[in-house]
Amino acid sequence: MKTKEQLAAEQSAYWKGPGGTMWLGAYERIQRGITGFSEVALGAANARPGERVLDVGCGTGGTTAELANAVGPNGRVLGVDISEPLVGAARAQGLANAAFEVGDATTYPFEAQAFDLIFSRFGVMFFADPVAAFRNIRRAMKPAGRLVFICWRTPQENPWAAVPMRAAMPFLPPMERPGPEDPGQYSFGDRARVERILGQAGFTGLSIEPVDQMLNQGADIPTVMERIGDFGPLARAFKDVAPEQVAKAKEAIAEALEPHATADGVKLAGACWLVRATLP
Repeated sequence: MKTKEQLAAEQSAYWKGPGGTMWLGAYERIQRGITGFSEVALGAANARPGERVLDVGCGTGGTTAELANAVGPNGRVLGVDISEPLVGAARAQGLANAAFEVGDATTYPFEAQAFDLIFSRFGVMFFADPVAAFRNIRRAMKPAGRLVFICWRTPQENPWAAVPMRAAMPFLPPMERPGPEDPGQYSFGDRARVERILGQAGFTGLSIEPVDQMLNQGADIPTVMERIGDFGPLARAFKDVAPEQVAKAKEAIAEALEPHATADGVKLAGACWLVRATLP
């Protein structure tokens, strides 16, 4: 079993290296798929004029820009992400009332009791020590502050990712499955685990609501297939196998996607938790 320090080092190396690079390369496809979930999360956050906001796992700063617009010129937003390439892209926006820092929210020296709102869109699932991370985040919240984030539920509830992966698996070597306490895309899928982590970190007033939407993966199957291996588990799997195996996997994926092709795009279901919490 890997230690928390080893898990943290792996996450740092991945997001500062190939993960960040692949995310940038797949940016348009990713944003198209998660737009609806972003709107739900930002609506629940309800950032207000003049507030100070922390955006955890800000990535390229798309949500940070939305939050900065909401808080207006008298407000301030800090975006923090472990990936230097993504933070570089975020800074390139030149937002007047936002700043970006490279750092791990588990250890970053946030100003104490500084933020009215702490927000994250798919940025909290990769903590090696989530209780420690949320304790540090809690320390940064004002006493009357609020925490709002959105995260994926279980793989089984997310056909947008499960359908292509299941189709490709017969042609790829076995993939290492993360343990139930390991960081990863679906590490917050278990509602009870989310409740336990936040409770141990000192949060109260928990609200955990399911959010289900269809994700548009692309205009048609050929369009989807052009970028299917750009990011995520398939990208990692494809780089370690022969081209003919990749070709067979892609052929199987295209066939599996056929029932999901509509006149309005290739659409598969996605499932998230919208989580809200306050301090005692």
